[in-house]
Amino acid sequence: MRNIKIVLEYDGSRYLGWQRLKDSDRTIQGKIESVISKMVGEDIEITGSGRTDSGVHAYYQVANFKIDSTLNTKEIQEYINHYLPNDIVIRDIEEVDDRFHSRYNVKSKTYQYKIWIGKYQSPFMRKYSWYVADDLNIEIMKKASEFFMGTHDFIGFSSLKRYKKSTTRTISRIEFNQEGDILSIEIQGDGFLHNMVRIIVGTLVQIGSGRLDKDVIMDVLENKIRADAGITAPPHGLFLKNVEY
Repeated sequence: MRNIKIVLEYDGSRYLGWQRLKDSDRTIQGKIESVISKMVGEDIEITGSGRTDSGVHAYYQVANFKIDSTLNTKEIQEYINHYLPNDIVIRDIEEVDDRFHSRYNVKSKTYQYKIWIGKYQSPFMRKYSWYVADDLNIEIMKKASEFFMGTHDFIGFSSLKRYKKSTTRTISRIEFNQEGDILSIEIQGDGFLHNMVRIIVGTLVQIGSGRLDKDVIMDVLENKIRADAGITAPPHGLFLKNVEY
């Protein structure tokens, strides 16, 4: 069996997230698996670097799958892209060592969240950014974000209801960039809990608007109470930007 690694990007607007669902084919994983399975004539399962939620996009998602096929990688890529809907595309493909695993081998991920801070909402960016009408103090947001840096138990900044594995994660970089009316927040870490990035962003936005004090971050990191943190930012502003191995 050959181990095939793919790098893909997708517009998650009309999908129920990455993970395949039994009662729906409106998932990224489900669409790709369906095409590959038809290509090789048997059911194929792909593994992604992580599960993006419903409505979340990706510039750089990584996945791998194993097949027994004589097609070369270029032929595989062209076949998959031909039959995929036009909001999902395989950007790169390569045959890798059998030990490569797109999820277990990840060293870090970078997410980017886009916030529209113009006076009026943009009709062109409405599906790819969160429109925030409040005036935001970006400098306070930057200072508050420093509390997230380093290694912490982030359970209070997640939507996990049950958990058996460690909820400790390390954030190595949080960067703010503004271009015109778009404020982008990039967060890099060794891994992220369910909704962790969106809750971090929602908390920072409420701090920037004056609705929360920046000390709430340290409080939640200590007390681990989700209800004490900020809101969960909507999914359509979130992009998986990079995965490093």
